[in-house]
Amino acid sequence: MLAKRIIPCLDVKDGRTVKGVNFVDLRDAGDPVELAYEYSQQGADELVFLDITATHEGRKTTIDLVKAVARQVNIPFTIGGGINEISDADILLNAGADKISINSAAVRNPELINQMAAAFGAQFVVVAVDTRSIEGEDFVHLSGGRIKTEINTLDWIREAQERGAGEILLTSMDHDGTKNGFDNKFLKAINDRIHIPLIASGGAGNQQHFIDVFQQANVDAALAASVFHYGEILIPDLKQTLHQHGIVVR
Repeated sequence: MLAKRIIPCLDVKDGRTVKGVNFVDLRDAGDPVELAYEYSQQGADELVFLDITATHEGRKTTIDLVKAVARQVNIPFTIGGGINEISDADILLNAGADKISINSAAVRNPELINQMAAAFGAQFVVVAVDTRSIEGEDFVHLSGGRIKTEINTLDWIREAQERGAGEILLTSMDHDGTKNGFDNKFLKAINDRIHIPLIASGGAGNQQHFIDVFQQANVDAALAASVFHYGEILIPDLKQTLHQHGIVVR
C-alpha cells in the first residue's frame, strides 16, 4: 500500500496566508514562508500554495514567494494561481516549485493540460477542481469559486485525467472551512472512477476526519489549512493517530 500524504494548504493573498469559510470571510493566518518552514519541520509530506486571487485579478503568481519557499523547505511543494500558459509554469518550476496546479485556466482551455503534461511530464501537473453541489448535481466552479459553470465535476475530472493530469486536487466548496469533515461519499465516488491520485480538500476539523477520509474514500492525500495554521492539529500527532488506526503514512 502506498503511504498516504498529509498536505497543508496555504492560500495566499497579498503576500499573506489567509483562510475563510466556503471561500469567503478571509482572515489572516500568517507569513507563508514561515508557515512552510514550520510544516516541513513538523513532517508534512508536501505543501500546496494557492494564490487565490491571481486569476480573479488577472495577474501572475508571485515568483519571489516560490523562490523564498524553495530556499526554506526540503519537501515537495505545488504552486497554483494565475497559471495560464506553458511559460508561466516553466518560470515557477525553474524558481523551485515541484509541481504546478491549474484550475480555471484548464477549464477555459483544456488543451493546456495536454501541453503541460507533454512539456513537463504528468507528474508535474496537478489539476485543481472546485466543486459545489446544486440541486443534487456537482458543478465545477472557477475563479476561486466565484463563477459557476455548467460542467459536471466527474465528467471534467475524467477529461483532465485523459488529457494527462498527474493528480486531482478536489475541493468541496460546501465543506470548505466548515470543519465538519470531508465530503467522503462524493470523494469515494470520484476516486472509484479514476486511476490517478486524488487529493481531498475541504472540511477537515479534527483528526477523526482524516481517519474517515482515508478509510471511507481511500484518497491518496488529505489537504487542510486552518486546523494546521492555528495549531488545532499538529502533524506529528496526526500521523501517530493515523498509524494507530492502521493507515500507512510516511
